[in-house]
Amino acid sequence: MTGPEHHSAHADQPGGGELLVSEPRKKGPGLTGSVDWNLAARTGAALVPAGPRVTRYSAEQAVLELAEASKRAEGPVREVSRLIDDSPVPDARVVDRPGWIQAAADSMAQLTGTGAESGQGRFVGKPAGVQAGAMLAFLSTAILGQYDPFSGPDGTLLLVAPNIMAVERALGVPPSDFRLWVCLHEVTHRVQFSSAPWLAEYMRTNVDTLGEVGDEPLADMLGRLVEAVRDRRRGIEDPAGGVIGLLRATQPEAQRDALDRLLMLGTLLEGHADHIMDAVGPAVVPSVTRIRAAFDQRRKRPANPVQRLLRALLGMDAKIAQYVRGKKFVDEVVATVGMDAFNTVWTDSETLPRTDEINDPQRWVTRVLG
Repeated sequence: MTGPEHHSAHADQPGGGELLVSEPRKKGPGLTGSVDWNLAARTGAALVPAGPRVTRYSAEQAVLELAEASKRAEGPVREVSRLIDDSPVPDARVVDRPGWIQAAADSMAQLTGTGAESGQGRFVGKPAGVQAGAMLAFLSTAILGQYDPFSGPDGTLLLVAPNIMAVERALGVPPSDFRLWVCLHEVTHRVQFSSAPWLAEYMRTNVDTLGEVGDEPLADMLGRLVEAVRDRRRGIEDPAGGVIGLLRATQPEAQRDALDRLLMLGTLLEGHADHIMDAVGPAVVPSVTRIRAAFDQRRKRPANPVQRLLRALLGMDAKIAQYVRGKKFVDEVVATVGMDAFNTVWTDSETLPRTDEINDPQRWVTRVLG
């Protein structure tokens, strides 16, 4: 989900990437064997750049403070979101960049059923594994934290210490405040899934649909791809952007609809987490207004040409725009009907916002709340 970044100390790399792993999932249709995620993890770890230079003491203190902040965040998140359940509060896993890469690869293997042991030949999934590893290496430098609902009995909350330390330095904000602010976002994701257990299966179902391979003629798929390229030349951009946008354009209706549902869910989850992390206010995070202003300004800062290209290819700018749209949706609905009424959104898949509602929250209010 994300909304969330990964951290690695130069002297020592905190956390070591330890991850709770659930029982292996039965292999899903279509995607099985297409990516060797073990190879992806090894490739990503080999390619990832080192994190910021820090002393051993600073790294150890950051790990301890992040672990404590993840627990402190629980109360304010529950209070502001008004999402209450009796689920246990698992400890966060504080990892370095290779640790996040390993966790992300394990999670994708479980979610899609595409582990290395696919039984489809020794070299099946190797090229895709290398490509996925390179992508994970790039993403691991930009991830502050992540909640993974698919590993462990209660999910796994990951905090990437090196990235958090790098960003707090770049922003010039109080480290303790920033670390708690990041934890508020990630803990909100865990609370979303613990309060609405159906969300995890909803995601699985749509990922399975996305991975199904039918008997559609190749010419039909290529025809859609050519049309998508023509649209881009005419200035008609797919809202998903980047590679995801082209992927969406080539898909049959069922797979395209599943991707749209996943993108819309991501927009809601990230927007809601952004709303909560700011709504706790200065009583919890004294410099929250300063942090938000500096963080948003950093998002807008031009990257170097290579980073701009990678961001465009991966659709990361479109993803950030989606999260901004998601926060605006949550802000407006909560301001209009209050948090309790907004929480109707977590009832089931029918109460999630639709594509035409995310930019027009009143449509959702009218449809769902009457």
